[in-house]
Amino acid sequence: MKTLLVRHPVRLLLLVSWIALLIALPNTAELLNGYGGFSALGITGAIFANATGAGGGVVFVPFFNHLGFSAITIVATSFAIQCCGMTAGAVTWFRFYRQHHRHDGDWGQMGRVLAFSVPSSILGIWTVQIVEYQQWFSLHGDGVEALHLWFGIFSILLAIAIYGSIPLLKRTEFNQLLERTDLLALGLIGYCGGAITAWLSVGVGELVAVYLIMRGFNVTFAIACAVILSAFSVWGAIGYHGFITDAIYWPVVLFAGAGAVIGGIIAKRVVLLFSPTHLKVFFASWVLLLGMSGLPSIA
Repeated sequence: MKTLLVRHPVRLLLLVSWIALLIALPNTAELLNGYGGFSALGITGAIFANATGAGGGVVFVPFFNHLGFSAITIVATSFAIQCCGMTAGAVTWFRFYRQHHRHDGDWGQMGRVLAFSVPSSILGIWTVQIVEYQQWFSLHGDGVEALHLWFGIFSILLAIAIYGSIPLLKRTEFNQLLERTDLLALGLIGYCGGAITAWLSVGVGELVAVYLIMRGFNVTFAIACAVILSAFSVWGAIGYHGFITDAIYWPVVLFAGAGAVIGGIIAKRVVLLFSPTHLKVFFASWVLLLGMSGLPSIA
């Protein structure tokens, strides 16, 4: 415990605060019995998200759809959980960068990647949220069926893109410089990916990761950038759902969010433990299966 306090005081403080909050609630036993299992969901979703750069929505959206949540509740709750998991993952990846790759040429463009992708992603998210708030076009008003359908289509396209990037993982020498066209592309991908993320709770992180890998950058560097980008993006999105839609299912977030913090912390070790190729094949196959499950049955 003393070692934990010295090395990770913030994590210990978060753990103690969470336990204190849980004990302070009047229905602690009921919450544990009814929602405690969501901790495992949070861990799983955060490991996928922070080990690949994709948002945790690839796990949360189909699961919450299976539980019968409304479309807006699915997206809002997914964002709230990701604020926990993606933040933990982003801090972990940034510490890894500072400790091991701060002077590594393969990681030298992290600041520029984030400078061009983060603001554009948040702008894309806010654009979609303004459109919904003004009721110019209701993206979630068509119900959970439409959300699941478009999530399925996007997931299949994303899986194809991931499969397409796998042969590029065999590189031993990596690109170390962003060109002007890359900066423009990152801004455009960030904006479009942010818009997709606001709609489906998944999108911008993996799109940027795939682009960086296809442009020849280090795979681990691409994942780290995508995780940090996703963390900023979900925080840019959560205010709308916390104060305007009021659609966040807080009992689920209480436990899944705590699990997501754990998953976000250990995800980096998963990436470093397995080869990038095996990780990408597994993740792409998972996303493809989820995408196919989102398509309507022909029968």
